Amino acid sequence: MSDKKLENIKHVIIGDYIVIPIETGYIKPNDDLDVIIEPAKELMQDGDYLVIAETPISVSQGRLIDESEYSPSLTAKLLTTVWSKYLWGYVLGPLLGIKKRTIKNLRKLPKETYAHKEVVLQLYGLKHALKPASEAGIDLSNAPGTCVSLLPENPEKVAKQLKNRIGKDVCVMIIDTDATYMKNGNYFTGLPIAIDGIDADNGFFGYVKGQLCENMGSTPLGCSEKMDVESALKIANIAEDYQKSLSTEMKTIHSVKEVLGTEFDEVTIEALDSITHTPAVIIRTI
Repeated sequence: MSDKKLENIKHVIIGDYIVIPIETGYIKPNDDLDVIIEPAKELMQDGDYLVIAETPISVSQGRLIDESEYSPSLTAKLLTTVWSKYLWGYVLGPLLGIKKRTIKNLRKLPKETYAHKEVVLQLYGLKHALKPASEAGIDLSNAPGTCVSLLPENPEKVAKQLKNRIGKDVCVMIIDTDATYMKNGNYFTGLPIAIDGIDADNGFFGYVKGQLCENMGSTPLGCSEKMDVESALKIANIAEDYQKSLSTEMKTIHSVKEVLGTEFDEVTIEALDSITHTPAVIIRTI
């Protein structure tokens, strides 16, 4: 694509990279992702990266769970209040220096999140439920009603399939905003899955260890190509930096009301579809 053509396409420059957003409506369960693939076919050049957020992939796969169908156990209630809200919100969080926004959100945890903790317990076990927030990569903020979105199934396979549909020599990557950490050259994450080279499925233990190590930013979950971890993290974080600049970013349940004007458990598909979503970005080396 020539510089002249690029002038007519929305894009930003981040360092040595051009970032071209792919904007869509809300991607619904069982959608085929044409709204991402068709513009990617048109705009991408050989050597480009297509970086896709995990939630639209998960939703398109139908990986939504209705938390209202789960009855919270005593363990879930204790983990939500005593453990997450009070112990982490007022003691361990400040002690370990976790983000002030996370501490603020923990202190505001509503009783409605009891069921969320029960979902984590049943689907991923205590290792992930002990994490005070963002457990197992479950997304509460981009799903309708009382539903939440699980991580995508087999993201590496999905990335390769999407690359084949684009039909160009490009790299497709699926990422999650939950952190990858690094200590002594070794990479790890609390998330259940990650690309080769990142030790995954560490849950709460990875999260706590990570507070004492270097935070490397967003986690690549799956990639159509074999990439070294450092390069994959760099591309993932360029995409994440762009997402953070958007006024419609809904990173937590507490940002839902600000963006959509409704409580997090009252969100409809129509409300989600009323704003512009950026499920993917194209990244090109200048």
